[in-house]
Amino acid sequence: MPTTSPIDRGELLDVLVIGAGQAGLALGHHLARRGADFLLVDAGPEIGSSWRARWDSLRLFSPAQYDSLPGLPFPAPADTHPGKDDVADYLAAYAAHFALPVRLGTPVVRLHRDTDGTFEATTPTGTLRARQVVVATGPFQTPYIPAFADPLDPDVPQVHTARYRNPTQLPGGGRVLVVGGANSGLQIAAELAATRPVTVAVGTRPTELPQRIAGRDLFSWLDAVGFFTVPAHTRVGRRLRARGDLVIGTRTRDLRRRGVDLRPRLTGLADRTATFTDGTTVDVDAVVWATGYRPDHSWLHVPGAVVDGQLRHTAGSTDVPGLHVLGLPWQTCRGSALLGFVGADAEALAARLTPGAGTTDVPGRGPATPAVSPA
Repeated sequence: MPTTSPIDRGELLDVLVIGAGQAGLALGHHLARRGADFLLVDAGPEIGSSWRARWDSLRLFSPAQYDSLPGLPFPAPADTHPGKDDVADYLAAYAAHFALPVRLGTPVVRLHRDTDGTFEATTPTGTLRARQVVVATGPFQTPYIPAFADPLDPDVPQVHTARYRNPTQLPGGGRVLVVGGANSGLQIAAELAATRPVTVAVGTRPTELPQRIAGRDLFSWLDAVGFFTVPAHTRVGRRLRARGDLVIGTRTRDLRRRGVDLRPRLTGLADRTATFTDGTTVDVDAVVWATGYRPDHSWLHVPGAVVDGQLRHTAGSTDVPGLHVLGLPWQTCRGSALLGFVGADAEALAARLTPGAGTTDVPGRGPATPAVSPA
């Protein structure tokens, strides 16, 4: 006779974690150590699927010794830079090593809070109930493309970095316009420049730094001066946040030497012609949008949680009792959204979610086939 788990019978969880990426998994590790009754749900078909969907040549800026989640070192030599599939493999191995309860293929399409304070999460396979909820869906949610892309000639292919994989997606030989001068835009421009002419439209130019300085990886210098742990609420933290992200390893002066055409901010597209703030124009044969992401909280039906399109929180806790977030940029410090640094926020949040609970070492128990399950 078929059996159902307590979760499937609608019993109340201590904590429901929405998102089983790096933030959700790190939190799951700490919740398990504190004996919480919790579940991680993720819309993806496998753990790490969002990493596997990135472009083929993507490599981390951070060397392997800075890429570990709590309790399990990243399996790569120090000072090497893992690729995106290496990260996906590590996340899957992490969930299995600690036998974390993960339900895959389970997007939360609606979250609301009952009058008694209980949260109900509606998924395609049923409703989950929890006393507390952590939104760990990360900052990369809805790819953003400016409205002025609409007049572009329909015969000119365009792709957001969320869908870009490699140069074969774009017509060979024609000029490619890359819109955006942060890390992803410049990395992709450098890759494309090997096979075709490239123009990069750069708005606000971020600070550019080499990957290595004086024979050491940049991350070791930044870590030594406490860059990643600068609190967000301090004057230094506010200044760093206002200056935007660093561009690491790919420098515009090197791109110029390789023949890349650098222009100021893009202001419009008409047919095949791109126009920039300085009045210059260029005809293009394809466009790559490296224009970032926008949050999508349309599924969050919890009054008071979203203010001006953002989840308002203090160090991860919202104004709604029991509703928390994890893994956002500058949640508490510069490293809050980074693979090797999110663990500190996860540990602090786990302590708030389970007050008074002690911690117990939870060794890996091998593959967790029952725990990591489809919908």
